[in-house]
Amino acid sequence: MSENTEPQVDQIEALFVQSARGLTTSNGSVIFHGLAHSTLFFADRPQRIVGHLTSRKFVDQWGEGEDSFADDPPNAVVSFLEDGDTVPEEVTVVLHDPQLDGNTLTYKVEVLDGTLPVSSGPCSLFIDPIGRPLTPVSVVGVRSRERRRMP
Repeated sequence: MSENTEPQVDQIEALFVQSARGLTTSNGSVIFHGLAHSTLFFADRPQRIVGHLTSRKFVDQWGEGEDSFADDPPNAVVSFLEDGDTVPEEVTVVLHDPQLDGNTLTYKVEVLDGTLPVSSGPCSLFIDPIGRPLTPVSVVGVRSRERRRMP
């Protein structure tokens, strides 16, 4: 699968999703371990675009453009995917300064709601779309959307 960084769409507001095998927290940071290679995104009406970009590209583009995430840090929700009675509740955070090293992604965070656990198993991070002026669209996502719209 390839990425297309020159979409035919002027602007989309996409929700981004990052998944990892686990996380730890320390000194105002969240560290995602075993991060998935791709960051998924999707946009609702009117575009209805679905796609992905590498997590490296997502981090590298953090500060690009007017109203970038570096200028206007996004809100995000950490959702825990563990089974059992001890699953932590979702936590709402503001993300700052992503640092990717292999498959380990660290964000500085400001907690808005909830309590981050010291460590956790599988989890996902849902990142608010506001703040990214243009989102790269994968060829696969655009083609899937076109197929769905064909009569």
